[in-house]
Order: sequence, then C-alpha cells, then structure tokens
Amino acid sequence: MTIQRRLPAEWEKHQATLLSFPAEGRDWPGKYHAVKWAFMEIIRKVTAYEPVILVVKSEELRKKVLVMMEQAHVDPQMVSFILKDTNRNWMRDSGPIVVKRDDGSREAIRFGFTGWAKYGNHKKDQGIPEAVAKHLGIPLVPAMYNDKLVVLEGGAIDINGTGTLITTEECLMDAETQVRNPGFTKQDYENVFREYLGITNTIWLDDGIDGDDTHGHVDDICRFVNRNTVVAVQEKNTKDPNHKKLEANLEILKNARLENGEKLNVVTIPMPGRLDFEDLRLPASYVNFLMTEGAVLVPVFNDKNDYKALGILADLFPGRDIIGIGATDLIWGLGTLHCLSHEIAG
Repeated sequence: MTIQRRLPAEWEKHQATLLSFPAEGRDWPGKYHAVKWAFMEIIRKVTAYEPVILVVKSEELRKKVLVMMEQAHVDPQMVSFILKDTNRNWMRDSGPIVVKRDDGSREAIRFGFTGWAKYGNHKKDQGIPEAVAKHLGIPLVPAMYNDKLVVLEGGAIDINGTGTLITTEECLMDAETQVRNPGFTKQDYENVFREYLGITNTIWLDDGIDGDDTHGHVDDICRFVNRNTVVAVQEKNTKDPNHKKLEANLEILKNARLENGEKLNVVTIPMPGRLDFEDLRLPASYVNFLMTEGAVLVPVFNDKNDYKALGILADLFPGRDIIGIGATDLIWGLGTLHCLSHEIAG
C-alpha cells in the first residue's frame, strides 16, 4: 500500500521550533558576541509561545547557553538540547522536514545537504536529520529518487499545506551554478515533492534576490500566510537589480493557480533598503520571518520600511502577535530568522 504523506503548513500545530546555537562566529565575521545574544533573544521570544529544541556542539557549550538563558530570563523547561557538532547553524536547510502520514504518524524526511552546492565544509551538518529524528523518536526516511539521495534545502521551498509548493528555477534548475541534482528535470522534482511532501501542484518562480548565496531560495521572495495567500517582496526602485527579478516573480504569482484551480491571492511587501558589507550585498528580506503557534517573528533592519512590513504582516496574521527582531547583525551571516529555524510539526 502506498504511503500518503503531507507536509503541514508552518502555521499549523508545532511540537517545537528547531534552532542551533553557534559555537563560533565564522558566518558572522566580527559579530559573534552580538550574534550569540541575538540568538538568545530569538530563543526567549519563541519559548514564550512554544518549546525550542536547541542543537549545541558540546556539553561545554550547553552549560554556557544555560547561563545565558538564566541571564536572559528564558524558562529552561521550554528548551531541550541535542548535543551534535555542526559546520553551521542553518536548520532550515540542513535539518529534517517533519511530515504527517495518512495514519496520523510522523516521519522525518532527510534530504541531502551539500552546503548549498557551494561550501565544502558541510559533512557534520549531514548528520543533523538523524540526530533530530532520534531526539523526536520518529522514523528517519531518506528522500531517494532513482537510487540517489535527493539534495534539497528547506529554504528552497514554501508550501500551503494542502498540496501547493513554490520554488525557483534559479535554485533547482540551474545546470551550471550551485547544481544540487545534476540532470534533474522539473518533472523529477515534482515527482519527489509528490512522494515525500504530498505536493500535487508546483509553482516555479524565476530568480532569487541579489546577494543570496544560496542561489535563489524562495524564503526571501515570498511566503504562504494561509492556504490561498502569499506575501511577496517588491522592490520599487527601478535602478535596483532586484526590481526586474521581483516584478517577474510577481507576474508569475499573480497568474498562478492553487492545487484546486483557485487563483493565488498575492499581497506585496516592500524590501528594506540595500545593505552591504565590504564587497557583499546582504540578502535582507522581511519575508524571512519565523512562525510560532502564537506569534510571527519578523526580521527588521533599522530601516524606514520596517514599520510598513510589520503592519502588513499584522493584517495577514490576525490573532498572532507580530514581533520585530533586530536582524542587522544576523544578516551578516547571509540569512535571518527563517533560515536559522525549522518548525517541528506536532
């Protein structure tokens, strides 16, 4: 009998939010001390609404984190630990995807992780799905296709929980740059999405935003906020490289259909002003938000558009608290709240 799986939407019931505490500051040059406390603020805010499962490199780091939690008035009963060495802390991409089976049980789907097909030091991160599945006490299922483990990061996809998935061609279909699965066609991906995530309808956008070293992750472009609505970033400055890219994606979204044939409702949200570090443009985006059961944590950047973004999201999430989290230090690592977290479906 064929197993039917479904990836729940991020606004559905959570068991916890998965995070990984940074052991050093390689991803945040010169900012490690500030980033540690930025992480602690994320933990403090999330644990006001749901538990946190926190990956830490060692027992020594766990003890340091416990001291910081006490200083920050974080309830230790709301945090459980996994001791696991990692290369990086981007749980959205290296962590497992927890799905529901039609019999009500859960599975942790393990996709391959290759450092965004860019960074060689990713071997330790490949063990995160197994460690999380063991902690949760649920089966770990490798996402195999044609006898190979499929490479896919969680930030490359966004779903509505009823069968529709959004991704980008830049991330998954580029045959020369940061190639995840050489030779894969759209149909191959859609077959994988159907088998392991319960997806029957895929919307393909074009390119990601400028400065994104993942080469096109969708979670900086648009996010589902309910079954039939996405919030999508827009850059109105016609001189900005993001302008044409995002307008092209908006056109695709406005013409897209959901799994039931219904038109997609598209709400736009501005981009923050451009942020640069040395010779890098930083991929700052308001849609890289983190959903908990009772709140939405939104990255903000000391920008004039911060309040506009928070207001738009407040209208889209009635009944949930909308909380701005300062992300000007976090974004030096080329990602913020959604990239660093992964919901564990309850």
